[in-house]
Order: sequence, then structure tokens, then C-alpha cells
Amino acid sequence: MPAQTAKVAKTGKRSEYDDRSKPTAIRSSNIQAAKAVADAIRTSLGPRGMDKMIQDGDKGDVTITNDGATILKQMKLLHPAGKMMVDLSKSQDVQAGDGTTTVVVIAGNLLEACERLLKRGIHPSTISESFQVAVDEARMILSDMSSPVDLQNRELLIHMATTALNSKVVSQYSSTLSPLAVDSVLRVMDEGKVNLTDIKMIKKFGGTVEDTELVCDGSIVIDRRVESLCNTFKVEKARIALIQFCLSAPKTDMDHGVVISDYAQMDKIMREERQYILRIIKAIKAASVNVLLIQKSILRDAVSDIALHFCSKLGIMVVK
Repeated sequence: MPAQTAKVAKTGKRSEYDDRSKPTAIRSSNIQAAKAVADAIRTSLGPRGMDKMIQDGDKGDVTITNDGATILKQMKLLHPAGKMMVDLSKSQDVQAGDGTTTVVVIAGNLLEACERLLKRGIHPSTISESFQVAVDEARMILSDMSSPVDLQNRELLIHMATTALNSKVVSQYSSTLSPLAVDSVLRVMDEGKVNLTDIKMIKKFGGTVEDTELVCDGSIVIDRRVESLCNTFKVEKARIALIQFCLSAPKTDMDHGVVISDYAQMDKIMREERQYILRIIKAIKAASVNVLLIQKSILRDAVSDIALHFCSKLGIMVVK
């Protein structure tokens, strides 16, 4: 009987030992997953970094980039530690707008150093506390190395923007894009603060990067096309009117059917429609308007072909 009791106790010790080994295996798995993500984008770091070609498995779209946030966003990761590295890159992109690859590579190297310390038997809590001390020391060193930036020094800001673009795909166009970026930010800056939502970028197919221009000084870009039936496509010294009513025949509030028995009645209806639209357009022209912005309607056509014909005759450009 005592021998049997000793056997059970021995079995219990072995089970307890196995349970203690699980945290070590989990930590090792997390570190390996994070290092794999860091190694995947390590070669795209810096001005000599290589671009990555990523193909979407579902749609088949191909993306070529060396931006860490873009690469990680395209990767389909399942491991929680790998997803944390993606969140780290996104957070860096939101806070600074740059350094998305750097933070992931640094995090991978720090975790690799942690793995060596864990193998030496150092407790994870001790390593975590040491990292907090290192963070405070790093902040002091960076503060001593840093120098204040004069937001009124345009040349310095352009030089900084050019440096940031040197590691991007458009690095060869940095001399064109850097002044545009700096000027756009300086124009919306209010008391040293900038809301990037005040800057709108519109992409158009065709042309080259050199065709990019900054539209400012009270001007706006409307990403809408001129109606094709309107023969006026360019207007100088424009007087713009924005209307929220329709330049088309009115409709009743309720669904009704109109029965036409002869051509005379049809001709009368068409004459009334033409006169109704013509009166509105003449009133618009009387206000010296030569550019008309019409809001789309879900109930009926915002502008009819007859209205476009009259606007073309009177030299009014129509944009819907």
C-alpha cells in the first residue's frame, strides 16, 4: 500500500511539471510569431529597402509597396502576437504617419533579446520592469539629441519631407511632391495645429506625377463631370449658382396617369414643359450665372435634355 501511494505522488509531480512548462512554450510561440512578422518586412526598411509585391488571394489585385503598414494590412495573420504587430504598425501610422516598418523591426529585435534573457532564467516581470527603465532613459537621450523645428522655415520643412519620401516608391519625384505637401499643410495650419482632414487629395488616371498641382487661394476642385449635352466646358470669371431644385418637368405628389387622345394634346404638354423650363433658365441667366451646380434628385431627373439644350444656348455650364 505505501508503494502505491508513492507512485501516485510521483505521477502528480510529473503533471505539475508539465503544467509549468506550458507558459514557457506559449511565450516562445508568441515571440517566434512576432519575429516572423518583423523578418517579413525587415528587408523593406530604409532608402535601400526592397519593394514587396503582394497579391490578394480573393480578388487577385497586386500591390507593390515598401510601406510597412500597407504590407502588414495585406497580410492575413491568425496568430494573436502577429496581429499585435499589425496593430503596432497601425498605431504608429496614426500617431506619426511614418516609421511603420521601423517600429515592427525594433519590436522584433527586442523580443529576440527577451528570448535570450528568458533562456538565462530571468523572470519575465524583471525583464518588463527593465524595459520601463530603458524607455525613460531613451526618452532622455532623444530629448538631448532633438532640436526644435521652426514651422515658418519652409526650406527646412521641405528638406524633412524629402527625407521622408526617400524610402517611398515616389522617391524620384520627391522634389515635386515635397513642396506641394509642405505648402498644403502650412495653408491649413492654425496656431501650430493641423487637421489633415482639411486637405483633400483627388486622384485622376492619366498624366504623370509632374502634373500634380496644389489648388488653393479660395479655389476648390469638384470631382464631377460637365454634362455632355452642354457645349460649354470652360468658363473664365465664373459666377456659380448652386441650386437644389430640378430643371425638369414637375411631377404630381401622387402617382397619376395622364391619358392623351390626340397629337394636339401631346404638343400642348410639350410646349408647356418647354416654357416652364425656359422661364427658370432665363431667371438663372438674369442673375448673370454662367456655371450651374445642380444637386441630384432621387424623385426625378435633376436636369432634362431640354434644360441642357437651353443652358447650352445661353452659355451656361451645367455640373450635376
